[in-house]
Amino acid sequence: MDHRAMVLRGLLALPIVGCGGNAPAPRVTQDVPIERALEIATPAGPLGATFVAPAGPGRHSAVVIVHGSGSSDRDLTYGPNAPYRDIATGLAARGVASLRYDKRTKVRPFWFANRVFTVQDETIDDALAAVALLRQQPEVDLNRVVVIGHSLGGMVAPRIASSDRALAGIVIMAGATEASLVDQVVRQFAYIGALPGADTAAINAQMRMIAPMLERVRAITPADSANTQLLLGAPAAYWLDLAAYSSAATLRQIRMPTLVLQGGRDYQVTIEQLDQWLALLGRREGLTVRRYPALNHFFIAGTGTPRPEEYMVEGHVDPAVIDDIATWVRGLAPVRR
Repeated sequence: MDHRAMVLRGLLALPIVGCGGNAPAPRVTQDVPIERALEIATPAGPLGATFVAPAGPGRHSAVVIVHGSGSSDRDLTYGPNAPYRDIATGLAARGVASLRYDKRTKVRPFWFANRVFTVQDETIDDALAAVALLRQQPEVDLNRVVVIGHSLGGMVAPRIASSDRALAGIVIMAGATEASLVDQVVRQFAYIGALPGADTAAINAQMRMIAPMLERVRAITPADSANTQLLLGAPAAYWLDLAAYSSAATLRQIRMPTLVLQGGRDYQVTIEQLDQWLALLGRREGLTVRRYPALNHFFIAGTGTPRPEEYMVEGHVDPAVIDDIATWVRGLAPVRR
């Protein structure tokens, strides 16, 4: 998935937490939605995108779906699964439009070569450009536009919102965490290595191979910011940028309605990390949290001990998740312009 190490795929998740409004779940229709191909203009070149809107006239609440780590296509295609496509089509059937797009690291991977870049270049600028394009679509209610960030996209969703105060809200899916990507790598290796039947020797060999690189990332200082050498696929400036960012602190500053979704079987961004993040965030109005005990990092249901292999088993985003997103988005107050 990555212009960086494959292991980074999918990384990046007590106050009183709101339970949301009492609005009924939106009616699911079988009407064929409006769908068209678009292109997002970026400094690296155009990114392919798909806009989907409910069938019928009128303007609708709308979302932009922002990727996690790595080089994903617009559907987050992984084996037989396409969770972003599931979300887009499910929302359209529930009265919400969407735009999803191919990530810059997939479409233009060589743009990053020999260049200093940060998460601003990798994720945030393109997400903001996608929001701008979404607002140009005649089916979209300009006062009810939302960003849905998944994994790393969810972690930086407050930062995206801080650059676009005209958003009606943000949705954080499996991204409510303050953990560094380096610490996530170490923790996930340990988790996978401890699974029954794991190839411990191979996993330990992989860990020994990347351990020196992890230590070099930890040792980065601002003096390294102009160095274009890649460490785990990203330059020092990228790691410094993320290290200086706190999603909880940023969210406290913008006071934007926020929906946080977390799967109970997610070993990549965990329930425990969500709880730590909520404690750091503190009491906050406009926050709704939903937990789904049976769902993994893709919000697909599973059973037993979560394992990497389950991502290669065909499944679909749980309809309850799409219901919750649609109900919350449609219930948002319009932005005052």
